[in-house]
Amino acid sequence: MAKRKKEITAVFKVQAKGGQATPAPPVGPACGQYGVNPGQFVMQFNDRTKALNGMPVTAVVTVYADKSFEFVVKSPPAAVLLKDAAKIEKGSGIPNKEKVGKVTHKQLLEIAKVKQKDLNCFDLEAGARIIAGTARNMGIEIVEA
Repeated sequence: MAKRKKEITAVFKVQAKGGQATPAPPVGPACGQYGVNPGQFVMQFNDRTKALNGMPVTAVVTVYADKSFEFVVKSPPAAVLLKDAAKIEKGSGIPNKEKVGKVTHKQLLEIAKVKQKDLNCFDLEAGARIIAGTARNMGIEIVEA
């Protein structure tokens, strides 16, 4: 007998701190809206993301007709990784004039390696160029070291 596919009723994204999510907003209401048990989702999410302690990560949740769900955890946003690498609080308000930090090409490659599965590129060098564009838009200088 062939295995029948489950009917997908919804797909949504939710962003929370890795290993520290709670059923409080924004996670609880987002899950409850689609009939997903927030407590069950939070428990599974925290278990999968405990290595990313406190770093914001996105999960793409697929909800099925029988109210079961599965989710894929994406890598942390490039801006968060860049702020961490440059050791800054936030990006520049005027990125073309006011520079707030510096990162090396080696750091860009490391960030590209972390985000490789989520980037739209084939090799690390292309990924590093994508991350460099984000850095420039944040007012972070790329230096050779």
